[in-house]
Amino acid sequence: MQKMAKQLLVTEEGLKKMEEEFEYLKTVKRKEITEIIGIAKAFGDLSENSEYDEAKNEQAKVESRITELEEQLKNVKVVDRSEIKTDEVNIGNIVKVLNLNLNKEISYSVVGSMEADPFNNKISDESPIGKVLMGAKKGDIVEYETLKGLFKLEILEISK
Repeated sequence: MQKMAKQLLVTEEGLKKMEEEFEYLKTVKRKEITEIIGIAKAFGDLSENSEYDEAKNEQAKVESRITELEEQLKNVKVVDRSEIKTDEVNIGNIVKVLNLNLNKEISYSVVGSMEADPFNNKISDESPIGKVLMGAKKGDIVEYETLKGLFKLEILEISK
């Protein structure tokens, strides 16, 4: 019995990035690696050929990533911007919060796990902050635990 793959929620931007990476790996990167392997083979004895070994390792990584992206793209569901509500936090929302511990305002884009980029304030719905924000409404105070202790966020604004 085959297990059902988990549906991946992404924004249109996230889907576009996945498709671009998939196409790049299949068309450009595969060809580059094949050429490198051909050059490395020309060096002779493959048993002591580090260039060949490196190229084969890189090829395995690329093929693995292509397979992974292929599976993810089969199970992707794009979040329809027109269906995104602003009455409570969900994927596709931009949430402005006040960190009550630091007395600092921060805006987060809530995205699916495939698009998460915490350094650019794109947080996954499955991250610790994302989990507590999901379903919260303007004015709510949510809490999440970190290694530095308990943090409290007040929801100031929810937008698309």
